[in-house]
Amino acid sequence: MNILFIVLALLTVTGLTALLAKICRIPLPLPLIQIAIGSLTALGGLQVGFDPDIFLLLFIPPLLFADAYRMPMREFGELRNVIIFLALGLVVFTTIGCGYFIHWLIPPIILPAAFALAAVLSPTDAVSVGSMIEGGKAPARVVHILHGEALLNDASGLVCFKFAVVAAMTGIFSFQHALAVFCVMSVGGVLIGCGLAWAACRAEHLLLVRGYDDAPTHITLAMILPFAIYLIADSLHCSGILAAVAGGMTVKFTGVMNEATTETRLRAATVWDMVNFTFNAAIFLLLGLQLPQLVRNGFQLAREGGVSPWKLLVAILLIQLIMSVTRFFWIWLSTTARRIIARIRHRNTVIPSLRTMAVMTVAGTRGALTLAAILSLPVATTVSTGFPGRDLLVTLAAGVIICSLLLASLTMPPLLAGLAPDDNDPTQRELSAMRIELAEVALHFLHKQQNDLALQDENESHDLKQEAISRLLHEYQDMQKRLDDTEAAEDEIRLTAIREKRTELSLRFHIIRNMRELLHKRVVEKRINDETEWTIRQELDFMERELQIEAKALPPVHDI
Repeated sequence: MNILFIVLALLTVTGLTALLAKICRIPLPLPLIQIAIGSLTALGGLQVGFDPDIFLLLFIPPLLFADAYRMPMREFGELRNVIIFLALGLVVFTTIGCGYFIHWLIPPIILPAAFALAAVLSPTDAVSVGSMIEGGKAPARVVHILHGEALLNDASGLVCFKFAVVAAMTGIFSFQHALAVFCVMSVGGVLIGCGLAWAACRAEHLLLVRGYDDAPTHITLAMILPFAIYLIADSLHCSGILAAVAGGMTVKFTGVMNEATTETRLRAATVWDMVNFTFNAAIFLLLGLQLPQLVRNGFQLAREGGVSPWKLLVAILLIQLIMSVTRFFWIWLSTTARRIIARIRHRNTVIPSLRTMAVMTVAGTRGALTLAAILSLPVATTVSTGFPGRDLLVTLAAGVIICSLLLASLTMPPLLAGLAPDDNDPTQRELSAMRIELAEVALHFLHKQQNDLALQDENESHDLKQEAISRLLHEYQDMQKRLDDTEAAEDEIRLTAIREKRTELSLRFHIIRNMRELLHKRVVEKRINDETEWTIRQELDFMERELQIEAKALPPVHDI
């Protein structure tokens, strides 16, 4: 009953956090609000245990799998060198450089333990990164780089952390062995993820071809897939994180979801959105629930060591500072290297401004994965000595997580506000161009049908088809007028077409609202049963969703 109460309490708080943030208009990123609410809940008496292994298995595979599926493959391919340079090179550089700094700053922390702390702090958190740069204000190129880096650097950071822990516990470290194991874990994880996802997609394809397209069954199996990939890769001593990422990209690359019915795709999108929101919120709530106890342990640790808590806070701030400086330097180094290579090859390349590099620096927040990894350090018992300085490392890691989130929340809005619009982002241009092409295909088909109809003898079906073609021609010609932003298009005609469509959509929304009111009235009057209401309400939902998509596709009037 206690576990059930905790789960229900977490789900309740999860559902209320976003609503509370919007109602109160709190000018902070949602992750920070959720951490604060989690901390207040812990102070109110709710205590939730934090098992790192269960946490990694429950939350990380589905979230990384979904993020990888949503990652634009073309942009990932174009930016692969930058992403790998950050996801691999920056992690190793941070582990070594910041490890020495932490050992110098706090000498009681032995060097291997300092490397372990630096390694676990080196990966950026995919969940908090997405929350910090959401809303379309950051340039698309920066968003793609940060998301790609966050997807890949978890594996490299955890591998470095693992070897630093082994070195601290045994005093043995071999660079050749570490490099070989890292390559095996990384390559093995990618191959396992790709292989299992491809096999699952082939099985899905065979079922769909034979007509077995049951939406609940397919969605349930798709939800289990990232957990299966993670567990199998982990059992084979490969990177389960990279396996989950590779699996998500493989599923997207196969395009198997395009073969499913519309109902399956819509339901799957809804389920994954719900899982993404719930798991993201739960991660930061759990982090907040651990925070008060971590703070108390940190203060107690400082007092037992005869050190002022303020010195511990200063140490946390200095570690955050060196992590940010290291990240900025590596980004600048990457930019400089690309500029030199582009000049040698006589090619053009996009060089980010200092402000853009600052955005990429502060967006490198740490999150729950860091906390889960640091809490997995061995605890001292009667039969084992435990990890040296574990409590201090946990306190420092928790402090840096909060500092990185606070730094991003305070500096990100002014940095993004000063960035110029991303003229190199082709998304909007491609959307408009593709929609115009689709409209042209429809018009070409309708004109052909019209010409074929002119050669046939007139009858009742002839007139009906001619009328239907005329209505569809008007609809697609109107769409073409709204979307055509070339110099040959007249602004006044396009503006009129957009306003007419807005008026039409407004009327259609009001009609659907009146339909819903009448439907509810008939149910109350018991003139229709629940099954009839469910069927018609589902039809109205699909109609309204289609209208919402049309409204979103309309270009802003101020762009004309």
